[in-house]
Amino acid sequence: MGLELYLDLLSQPCRAVYIFAKRNGIPFELRPVELRKGQHLSDAFAQVNPLKKVPALRDGDFTLTESVAILLYLNRKYKVPDHWYPQDLQACARVDEYLAWQHTTLRRNCLRALWHKVMFPVFLGEPVSPEMLAATLAELDATLQLLEDKFLQNKAFLTGPHISLADLIAITELMHPVGAGCQVFEGRPKLAAWRQRVEAAVGKDLFQEAHEVILKAKDSPPADLIIKQKLMPRVLAMIQ
Repeated sequence: MGLELYLDLLSQPCRAVYIFAKRNGIPFELRPVELRKGQHLSDAFAQVNPLKKVPALRDGDFTLTESVAILLYLNRKYKVPDHWYPQDLQACARVDEYLAWQHTTLRRNCLRALWHKVMFPVFLGEPVSPEMLAATLAELDATLQLLEDKFLQNKAFLTGPHISLADLIAITELMHPVGAGCQVFEGRPKLAAWRQRVEAAVGKDLFQEAHEVILKAKDSPPADLIIKQKLMPRVLAMIQ
């Protein structure tokens, strides 16, 4: 059995893994896991990932979870260009720095923006107060400023002159609030130009393919009661 990737492109880490594998010609079998149907909570999927989260990787008898670990595994196993995760000590450290920062900052705030603006009211039928939404979007805006000031600065990409895993993870995060209808690049010409460079580097067709699901998130049909009851505790824990 070859490489298998368990993904749902609604998930931002799944999109990063999908784009990386496709862009670098890594052959894999796609194993779809539909989050909105609760398939990640099934006993069958728990055999792949007891944490019941996507993405997950299976390579023969070897299984791996967590998106950054999966990206690094693919980077090390396959002959991909050095710019994704450079061998140079300090260049690599810059990528590591971003990967360590993003978990509790950009990822958290992009996720909260999607759920508070769209997924709670549309998918789960749970209202979100205007005050809560405003606070969430203000926090996202502050994080975007940090992304520009600390990481992007005046560079072409987040860690230097070439695209890296940092850019791939960042752009897939930012497409979450975009999918919710947030104009995160409006009034931020530096960030908007960076987005165009990232899209060009991965390929516009692949970029669009990977984000088709999230860009239709506003059209999610309401979850049935059983699915809602299963998902709600995990969602609340995830966006704290």
